[in-house]
Amino acid sequence: MITTLSFFVALLIGLPIFITLLLGTLVFLMQADLAVLMSDLTIQLYGSLNQNGLLAIPLFMLVGELMNKGGLTSRLMNAADVFVGGFKGGLAYVNLLTNAMAASILGSATAQISVMSRLMVPTMVEKGYKKEFSSAVTMAGGLLGPIIPPSMLMIIYGVVAYQPISALFIAGILPGILIVVGFAVVIFITGIVSGLPSGEHLKHRNVRQELISGLLPGAIPLVVIICIIAGVMTPTEAGAIASIMAFIMGFFVYRTISIKDLPGIFGAVGINTATITGLIATASVFGWALSFEGVPDMLVEWISGITTSPLLFLMLVYVLVILLGMFLESISVMIVIVPIILPAALSFGIDPIHFGVIISLATLVGLVTPPVGPGLYIAMTSANLPMGSLFKAMIPFLLAMFICMLIIAVFPSISLWLPGMMGK
Repeated sequence: MITTLSFFVALLIGLPIFITLLLGTLVFLMQADLAVLMSDLTIQLYGSLNQNGLLAIPLFMLVGELMNKGGLTSRLMNAADVFVGGFKGGLAYVNLLTNAMAASILGSATAQISVMSRLMVPTMVEKGYKKEFSSAVTMAGGLLGPIIPPSMLMIIYGVVAYQPISALFIAGILPGILIVVGFAVVIFITGIVSGLPSGEHLKHRNVRQELISGLLPGAIPLVVIICIIAGVMTPTEAGAIASIMAFIMGFFVYRTISIKDLPGIFGAVGINTATITGLIATASVFGWALSFEGVPDMLVEWISGITTSPLLFLMLVYVLVILLGMFLESISVMIVIVPIILPAALSFGIDPIHFGVIISLATLVGLVTPPVGPGLYIAMTSANLPMGSLFKAMIPFLLAMFICMLIIAVFPSISLWLPGMMGK
């Protein structure tokens, strides 16, 4: 109780998450009369970061930074417009499809929502779409970032849960496609019920050139996934190759990146990597302290007393992670909850790869729900909208998300079929 209280007090006064976790660990050790373990803290901190899988984090962050700096999104938007811009409500589909393509490269929901809010929302409003609906489509599309590979959340889950990152990447493909279809159905129904502007292609000077220019960045995730599936590269090696490809495209092909941009790009990657690895280290120590006292075993016993159904257990996980996601950033939720809840999932016979998809999906919902959802605040600020009207417009997409999450929980083969086919 004291540990939980100290944890939330530290959060409320605005301490960084990694300090909050470290403080919670120290309070727990003192409360449990385990102060003798204090001398092992530094060893545990170092050991939690002594994993090769962590090298993939800065490399894929570098890919995202390079492609973002290289004007990736506007080119993807033009390519998406060639395919779906002519449909009724075409720009909404363009927004969604652009997000789906950008998701496989940026891998960050908040970054995606920020970029697309500045790019797509003004264009959609100018063409007659309601600002609330335009922002809701943008937020919904941003949720695809952490599930469509290569995904930063999947890398972090793989490191924390000691699961193969390649299998996790592949496991996210079909769930990602299912969610895209679910959101497209919402747009289609909205067009029937409320009416959306007729499809109108954006102005393209040269359709073939725009299409090639827009789809060229899509070669990066394609190369990553194919090489990982074929066993030619590890995820870390694929991240390095993807970074080189991104630099070549930005520097030589598009000429939107210069040498003077590199220090800023590397600096941003370094800061973000330090933040994430700091979270991983302190969360691992927190999990180590809890495991020493047998807390995960007690949690398994408590949940087993509530239900023996794996499906009901997954529903409880959904609720728990969504509630945490309303107050904590998705990566923080992932790092904190997985070491504690994974043993319970394994005791229910749930495949750890499937569980990684479940956890990743649940953390996404908190990004766009009050009171703290960072994606919601980004869209509010960009569109200058009140929270109430924006969240109301987001509800149909959240309902579609919940339906997709339920389908994925009920049918684990959606996550596991492709990895099984690829022998992962």
